Amino acid sequence: MQPFDLTFNNTDYAVFPEGDETYTIYKDGKEYLQIQKDDGEQWIKFDSETGTPVFEPDEEVNALGKLIAEYKEEPEEEDEDYEEEF
Repeated sequence: MQPFDLTFNNTDYAVFPEGDETYTIYKDGKEYLQIQKDDGEQWIKFDSETGTPVFEPDEEVNALGKLIAEYKEEPEEEDEDYEEEF
């Protein structure tokens, strides 16, 4: 999966898939956080200094995770249009 952009609360984020349901999120061009899908609808963020999971609920992390899940379910139409041209 290629990197993609999301918008949440009028803020743009760049999402870089790392594999194993883990994503690095950039905000304002700087690495912002790393998140991973947990059980159910929960997402876990990782401590930026230690890389260890932080299990406290985080509204922003869960909202970004939900947007990521929705993005993965709906392939971009641009790709389909591109394929039809050839």
